[in-house]
Amino acid sequence: MTKSEHSPDTIIAWGRDVLDAESQSLLATARSLNASFVQAVETIIASQGKVVVTGLGKSGHIGRKIAATLSSTGTASFFLHPSEALHGDLGMIQSADVVLALAFGGETRETVEVIKFANRRSIPVIAITGKMESSLARLSDVVLDGGVDREACPLNLAPTTSTTVAMGLGDALAVAIMRARGFEKQDFAQYHPDGSLGRQLSLVSQHMKTDLLAIHADDDFSKVLEIITAHNYGIAGVFDATERLIGAITDGDLRRTLKTARENVFSMSAKDIMTKNPKTILNDRLALDAVKMMEHSRITSLFVRDEADHVVGLIRMHDLLAAKIV
Repeated sequence: MTKSEHSPDTIIAWGRDVLDAESQSLLATARSLNASFVQAVETIIASQGKVVVTGLGKSGHIGRKIAATLSSTGTASFFLHPSEALHGDLGMIQSADVVLALAFGGETRETVEVIKFANRRSIPVIAITGKMESSLARLSDVVLDGGVDREACPLNLAPTTSTTVAMGLGDALAVAIMRARGFEKQDFAQYHPDGSLGRQLSLVSQHMKTDLLAIHADDDFSKVLEIITAHNYGIAGVFDATERLIGAITDGDLRRTLKTARENVFSMSAKDIMTKNPKTILNDRLALDAVKMMEHSRITSLFVRDEADHVVGLIRMHDLLAAKIV
């Protein structure tokens, strides 16, 4: 490997120059947000269709990322390459959609033609451009100013600062929309079912055991022992005559009862052995919430209930560890 003839301090300074320039431009863009941003958010929220993102070159790369961010945060979106659109894919844009177009100079022919198509069909267009007097800006219903004083590129040629600002505006749109819609962790989890992020955002219902056997308050010791050992879960719920959860019996409860009651244990019923008011969690809570509850209470299992307060399962620390939730 050939060592650079420039000093490490010089190379670090170059990197800092770029990051400083881009952060300053992002700050300026944040301060300049106005009613147009509000209109863009409201236009997308009011739409009954998808957000069709389009742009060419570097703007296209940024557009793909914005479309992906919108989709992952609850706003249906896809990227449409403007050149392919002009060669048969314009039909992908439907009347209920919103078009989000990116072009820093605002004169990219293919992108402008896509916008003209949207105009002819009265499809709302939101533009992110650095030139507020450009063709793209004039043809759009809402224009977000992505202008920058200069690129971070020392030649002021390569799209650097301008693409950072465009991506920042796209992220700002996506996050403002998700907040306006009340998009929460549970919703986010539905769009990220796999991988490390998916595991962290998985729901209790995805990990719970559902084949539970119920103990009733008047069941004798033999019945309790049979049910506790049936699935080897180490715990079973105790229910009253109305099927309401009133307690729980664990392996530990059985051992302690055997030690203290000795031969009298066989005359005891479930209600004499159980621990009252066991901890429960809703089935639509995050699995990580279950972990926190168990750690806080120093227990290894939680009964799972639905919104009607019916017990629908059991979630165990053992299973969450196996699923790499923690």
